[in-house]
Amino acid sequence: MQDNSIDYIPLAMLNALAYCPRRFGYEFIQAEMLLNEHVVEGTLRHQGVDLGGTVWLTDAVQERRVYVWSERLKIAGFCDLVEVRAGQQYPVEYKKGRPGRWKNDHAQLCAQALCLEERTGQSIERGYIFYFATRRREEVVLSDALRAEVEELSAEAHRLAAQGILPPPTSNPAKCRDCSLEPLCLPEELRQLADGKPRWEQQI
Repeated sequence: MQDNSIDYIPLAMLNALAYCPRRFGYEFIQAEMLLNEHVVEGTLRHQGVDLGGTVWLTDAVQERRVYVWSERLKIAGFCDLVEVRAGQQYPVEYKKGRPGRWKNDHAQLCAQALCLEERTGQSIERGYIFYFATRRREEVVLSDALRAEVEELSAEAHRLAAQGILPPPTSNPAKCRDCSLEPLCLPEELRQLADGKPRWEQQI
């Protein structure tokens, strides 16, 4: 019997799972990604922090591209930036767009903080997401509810990876419209097949 267990889930894949389990299935289980203008722009935007290194500011120290992991949750990946200010450390995640209605970026940031806490033994109360579209940081409070969500996402990611089966589309069509994988996923077509009716019959 084939063993589909995964040692560690990448932090970015928790973001995908929080958005949509099917997106997680495409990106992690099947390792499929559509290369479009959004993916290319995101890669270019990240070049500064992806170089790594330490930056000393007047009142803070910034470590770029910091590898972190959690042995308890079996998740691992890179923090774009770990900043230490007034003795407090916190992760900063960089995103190409602007703050949206979906909070999957918050889950990824919280996962980074949980890994940092496990590695350093220090408590982290908040983190930040820098959106290139607004050129501003959004503060994210790492609440008990958000932490619990990340723990559930970690367990679910391992469960889905072990199954190795592509989950069905999300029940939220608005997320499908905002998703770069929509041309690959074809969620509307799959919903029609599930209903057993072709598009022209549904419009009558």
